[in-house]
Amino acid sequence: MKKTLSIVLMALLFIFALAGCGAKSQDDVVQSLSKKIDKMSGYKANATMTLQTGEKPVKYSLEIWYKKPNFYRVNLKNAKKDQSQMILRNKDGVFVLTPALNKSFRFDSDWPENNSQIYLVESLVSDILNDSTRSFKKKEDSYVFHTKTHYQNKNLYQQEITISKDLSPKQVRVMDKDEHEIVKLDFTNVQFDPKFDKNAFDMQTNMTGAQLELPTLGEDSKPMETVYPNDTLGLKAQKEKTVKTEEGSKVVLSYSDENEKKSFTLIEQKVDVVPTQQHVSIPEGEPVDLGFTIGAMDTNSISWTHNGIDYFLASTTLKQEELISIARSVYEHVSK
Repeated sequence: MKKTLSIVLMALLFIFALAGCGAKSQDDVVQSLSKKIDKMSGYKANATMTLQTGEKPVKYSLEIWYKKPNFYRVNLKNAKKDQSQMILRNKDGVFVLTPALNKSFRFDSDWPENNSQIYLVESLVSDILNDSTRSFKKKEDSYVFHTKTHYQNKNLYQQEITISKDLSPKQVRVMDKDEHEIVKLDFTNVQFDPKFDKNAFDMQTNMTGAQLELPTLGEDSKPMETVYPNDTLGLKAQKEKTVKTEEGSKVVLSYSDENEKKSFTLIEQKVDVVPTQQHVSIPEGEPVDLGFTIGAMDTNSISWTHNGIDYFLASTTLKQEELISIARSVYEHVSK
């Protein structure tokens, strides 16, 4: 009897020892993630992004391609799939494409380096590796990291990154300092080391392909409704005027403080027709993620297009992160 009990106890101890050997520590997971990123040749991924910055959540679908060392293609579509934007990086530079308007911006930029990117796997792993104060917990089928961030928008202060046991990303939640969720991204499919076509990252090929996917849109005869920023950093509206130009009417909104030490101007213009292809070069600029769209930012301004309206936000007295905060708050539902 004692011999039998001894054998049973030894067997149980052996099973527990094996279970302990199979459980990965935080260091094990981090090292495995680092090795996976180093060895991979690239990936294709699909994801759904949900923004919580408005009155109700807004969803977008994303298709992400990455080919080492630095080719990128990020396609952002709204829920109706009738509007899309794309960020491309290839040997010719960084491009932001707006297919419905036949418009492209070109940057001499090192994007996406130096900033966190919620939809890029290697960026998320970099945030994990570089945060010595990160927290870690294991779930039944995943690992969860809590890290600091390096987003252009400083309100995106911290993030929770969920990684599956096979080291594929599952979910990212980006929060403010009070842990209120601002952006959530759910990965629906991630394929590592895929094959890419020869022209997969070519600007003109992607512009043409994206335009073919767009539904045929009739001419919108509705007058433009002025859209006001929800976040003005405490600056007050001073003037609103409509300016007639050869390209149509523009609405100019001016904001400043009492002493006019800080101010900004927001210009809006409806895009009535799809123009011939426009290429705009911004050598000193950067693509900027506004959540609902991708803009073009230089030292003192941000330009973007959303729902058929061109926006231009400029200031010589505000920091870039302040301009980004204002631009991200320009939604249709805050029209007066």
